[in-house]
Amino acid sequence: MFDKILIANRGEIACRVARTARRLGIATVAVYSEADTDAMHVALCDEAYLIGPAPAKESYLRADKILEVAKTSGAQAVHPGYGFLSENAVFAEACQAAGIVFIGPPASAIVAMGSKSEAKRIMGEANVPLVPGYHGDDQSPVTLRREADRMGYPLLIKATAGGGGKGMRVVERAEDFSTGLDAARREAIASFGDDKVLLERYLLSPRHVELQVFADSQGNAVHLFERDCSVQRRHQKVLEEAPAPGMTPELRAAMGEAATNAAKAIGYVGAGTVEFLLDRDGRFYFMEMNTRLQVEHPVTEMISGQDLVEWQLKVAAGEPLPLDQAALRINGHAFEARVYAENPAKDFLPATGKLRYLQTPEQGPGVRVDTGVEQGDEVSVHYDPMIAKLIVWGEDRASALHRLRAALADYRIVGVTTNLEFLSTLCALPAFANAELDTGFIDKHAAELFPAAEAMSDDILAIAALYELLGEQRQTQQRQSRSHDPYSPWGSATGWRMNQDSFHQLHWAAGEAQGSLVAHYRDGGFLLELPGGDCLVSGEILDDGDLLADLAGRRFQVAVIKHDQELTILHQGRSWQIELTDPRLEALEGEGAGGSLVAPMTGNVIAINVAEGDAVKQGDAVMIVEAMKMEHTITAPSDGVVKEIRFAVGDQVEDGEPLLVIE
Repeated sequence: MFDKILIANRGEIACRVARTARRLGIATVAVYSEADTDAMHVALCDEAYLIGPAPAKESYLRADKILEVAKTSGAQAVHPGYGFLSENAVFAEACQAAGIVFIGPPASAIVAMGSKSEAKRIMGEANVPLVPGYHGDDQSPVTLRREADRMGYPLLIKATAGGGGKGMRVVERAEDFSTGLDAARREAIASFGDDKVLLERYLLSPRHVELQVFADSQGNAVHLFERDCSVQRRHQKVLEEAPAPGMTPELRAAMGEAATNAAKAIGYVGAGTVEFLLDRDGRFYFMEMNTRLQVEHPVTEMISGQDLVEWQLKVAAGEPLPLDQAALRINGHAFEARVYAENPAKDFLPATGKLRYLQTPEQGPGVRVDTGVEQGDEVSVHYDPMIAKLIVWGEDRASALHRLRAALADYRIVGVTTNLEFLSTLCALPAFANAELDTGFIDKHAAELFPAAEAMSDDILAIAALYELLGEQRQTQQRQSRSHDPYSPWGSATGWRMNQDSFHQLHWAAGEAQGSLVAHYRDGGFLLELPGGDCLVSGEILDDGDLLADLAGRRFQVAVIKHDQELTILHQGRSWQIELTDPRLEALEGEGAGGSLVAPMTGNVIAINVAEGDAVKQGDAVMIVEAMKMEHTITAPSDGVVKEIRFAVGDQVEDGEPLLVIE
């Protein structure tokens, strides 16, 4: 076994690998960019080395710097995690040439599976079922269009390099093919430096089921059962579970055999994932093989009782697989929910910001949180916006789902927009409880998952008002205790007034809604004049900061986080933001750049389709902004003329910044 390894990654995966290494008595070396100076993985490892500026191409993708650190630190092996250099055959070969073990498959296996078209050729020869499509070398638009028309629509255009949904477009109609091809190629170049694509028949309502495989250098190969990853947005996984619901022993055996045959066909060593599309008729088709550890590997660990990183380290050190196929068993059911900094209501646009408040569910038997951030950290534009992975286990699917719902309700994040509320809503859907899964699940249930914005309820207004009034009361009491006349009625925190009713007016804004309410001081509480009627409220702010509220006899314990004038209320997996406003300033609010189109996220301008003076129609694509390798097209909200373009291609723009003006 190794004495010291270098972890060529960041965030939660670097922390995940470091914890297993520490348990095994293996020293760890971290690498970090200037943006990650204070990152959790840097503090968790035994040594850490700065390797470059924030952009990944200048730091985490610099194979030469990473190998230099490995030599300097005396690391015997490099664990690449996932993403970055984990599926880079050149890096794997460079490690070998430097006498450093690459904790992953041979470079030849990475090459074989790195091109989706080549992978399908190899899998076809190994009798692994394939989706009909075009995987040829002729990449001319004419040939691709001809093959697409021959295949029929809908079809899928997919970058042959990489994965994660990047460089992938579904084309429903022939007239949309050219636009889809251009977008897929542009995204593939940005993500992988290669614009080669393949075409596949687009299966209607398939499930995404993948098999965790492991192989050693002695020629042994096993699978550690399957995971269902059908719940996706933008072809990227959001929620995974193991084992796959409805899996029969016969189908599991057939898919397991196909997966291990795939690994053997390329001389695989280490951890890998063979991904299949499972059609409604029970037939399955090879999609791709990821030659690395997957983000969702913890659900496999939960049901198998195995530490897959430990398996990786042992196999890379030349040891045989810890168990054979007959010794592996499924125990219970597990879910993994990916907690992202993103806005589900805006097509899951990545979000950035500071984690001003972060509280995770209590970890213990059946609940695990894999993360690489803590309260006070910044979610930046430079890296993937995943904050954490919430993993739960139960004796069966129903109990695991119950635990997942409870854990999501206990997860609290303030400072950056997240998908926590979306995940809670998704897990509460009857269709999800009944395992009615396919890769179009989110689109099918969009009405339930993205309901129309609700008016601010009286309960939330009451909680916000109560928290603010109690806070003012506490400050008054503190001032009174420090005064020279602590018994003066003029310093009372009870709202006492001479010869008149004591009241307080509060002004609030939530999104586009705003209003005011009046609070009358009463013994032990407040009488609030709310839109739905008067309500007597009382409560206290607890030592942990939570608010214990009594609303006319109904009791709640909620978290309320205050930042400047904004209150964030968190309760049972939902959150509400209310900003306290000054009515004198209301006339100035919302007077921004009339007619301007603003950036939906922090990113870079990669295309401008118009010039100043051009006439545009409503819905015309005028600009494309890219962040975290995801494109967002800015469209004209109405007919008009482009008056001003404020940025050029290559410029970085901030979230909410006006991009161009249309009159």
